[in-house]
Amino acid sequence: MSETHPEELLREVAALPSLPGVYRYFDAEGQVLYVGKAISLKKRVSSYFQKNHGGTRIGHMVSKIVRMETTVVRSEAEALLLENNLIKTLNPKYNILFRDDKSYPYLKMTCTPPVPKNMAPAESPVSARAPQPVEFARVSYYRGAVEKKHRYFGPYPSAWAVKEAILLMQKVFRLRTCEDSIFANRTRPCLLYQIKRCSGPCVGHIQPLDYAQDVANAERFLRGEAQDVMRGLETRMMAHADKLEFEKAAELRNQVAALSNVLHQQSVDNVSDRDVDILAVKVQGGKACVNLAMVRGGRHLGDRPYFPVHVEDASLMETVEESMRASSVEAQVLEAFIAQHYLQVPMPSVLVVSEPVSKALMQALAEQTGVKASAVHQPREQRRAWLDMAQTNAALQLARLLSEEGSQQARTRALADALDLAMDNLDDLRIECFDISHTAGEATQASCVVFQQHKMQNAEYRRFNIDGITGGDDYAAMRQVLTRRYSKLAEALREAKHSGSAPTGSARLPDLVLVDGGKGQVSMAKEVFQTLGLDLSLIVGVEKGEGRKVGLEELVFADGRDKVYLGADSAALMLVAQIRDEAHRFAITGMRAARAKVRTGGSKLEEIPGIGPKRRARLLQRFGGVRGVEQASAQDIASVDGISRELAEEIYRALH
Repeated sequence: MSETHPEELLREVAALPSLPGVYRYFDAEGQVLYVGKAISLKKRVSSYFQKNHGGTRIGHMVSKIVRMETTVVRSEAEALLLENNLIKTLNPKYNILFRDDKSYPYLKMTCTPPVPKNMAPAESPVSARAPQPVEFARVSYYRGAVEKKHRYFGPYPSAWAVKEAILLMQKVFRLRTCEDSIFANRTRPCLLYQIKRCSGPCVGHIQPLDYAQDVANAERFLRGEAQDVMRGLETRMMAHADKLEFEKAAELRNQVAALSNVLHQQSVDNVSDRDVDILAVKVQGGKACVNLAMVRGGRHLGDRPYFPVHVEDASLMETVEESMRASSVEAQVLEAFIAQHYLQVPMPSVLVVSEPVSKALMQALAEQTGVKASAVHQPREQRRAWLDMAQTNAALQLARLLSEEGSQQARTRALADALDLAMDNLDDLRIECFDISHTAGEATQASCVVFQQHKMQNAEYRRFNIDGITGGDDYAAMRQVLTRRYSKLAEALREAKHSGSAPTGSARLPDLVLVDGGKGQVSMAKEVFQTLGLDLSLIVGVEKGEGRKVGLEELVFADGRDKVYLGADSAALMLVAQIRDEAHRFAITGMRAARAKVRTGGSKLEEIPGIGPKRRARLLQRFGGVRGVEQASAQDIASVDGISRELAEEIYRALH
């Protein structure tokens, strides 16, 4: 095996120290093949080049190695952390890799002044001034970087779980959810007050200190102190009753009843665990699923499935790791998930796991996160019930994935057969689809979505702002987007042909170009491809059928072939419709985002010094939008309330 590798590489292997570290293998194109850790770099790395792995996939990978990099560290724990940081950033082909681009959602509670310890809520003074938003904390859904001045609860496994928690805050503690701008402009209570989902702080129906007490109780409930909150509410209720303050006692009685009902539904009154993650793994058919369920504040918040890639290749690679214990593929997948996931996500003190986890890994994570966590395998009682639930969900999610992938592969094969696409490997079939969208002929955008590996490739989607055309001219928009998309690619292909060299990996045409439209759009695409010298057989138009009914679409070809109707039940047509609908969805969301930006004033007004939310709102209301403000003179702008002559001239200069 070593005879196929450069001598310089073999000398590097022989010179490696017997120290802990991390190694990376690269192929001839500079792509990372594998990232591994070792207690002894010399012993571990040498094992790859001294053994004959034959024609296995391990042997195939090892034969590609032309270069390596190593990093010496102080301990196995450091090696574990560095290995998984590199796996996350380098995306090596032969490692188990979890890709999750979505951040976790949180429940956000805005900061309010603290409750004075020497003043009870009942003693709060009645103020004649208008209520201020800063005095009344707001609960809301949040995703993104946290700010220290606010409080965040979570993370939650899904947006649904956060919204359920917000609804609970409304039902039990009647906390507000409205934006500060809405709060500041209310003159009478909204519908949420009428249905007892808000205490009406915007119109003075509750004093700041009373509201702050509700906020404090809500926070304690979210931290898992539900029983303490219940006892505190009951004590306050009895105190008001003793003072014959029956209205206040009745309000607290209703709050106690609502909280009691929630506790009964959530079944948290007998749970001692506060924050726990439950992790179950299922491997089948070369695919894997890790189901992560979250318990926060003693409440089960739901679960979230994760599907790693490269499971088969990585599990084979692990068999040559000399220090690997005789662990199952399930255990390898679970440890890979834990190592990668908790590098960026807060880790609770207890992990309930379906497979045993190494102590070295937990020690490394403790050093990384500062949280000393324990991994509980084969749990009992309530933890056993949680794990059983997570294992069932992992099996169901994996079965769904395998079913969907089988269905998608069948659709890909059906489309290739229907269009006579000569493909050696259907996994490589690449389809790009274009759609045009605009608002009443203005703000025209084109979308391009990509289908490959039997699924939509979201990371390769592109939007194009279309300029310099007559409003509503979809044909001109299609000409522009296709020219912009393929002109550089066509030039690269011509240069490669002229020089006699093979085109680079990025210089590859799709196997099919779908355009959402009939003969007109196909003719326009044909003109572009003829100008660029590209193959016309790639272009296929999706023409809507009679009455624009779904399932009656016909395919129109640029190379002169007759129209094709695949049939309403055709798997090929289902795939075409799926890709076409995704292109339309992507175009519509881009258009709506652009329109929303205009409605809120856009970045043009936001970037002008002296223009805050109120002045921006007045300008947009007075002139009907950013375009109206742009068309107004400085004198007209100065006529808006709150805009001085100097500021009006500054706005005019900024917009022109």
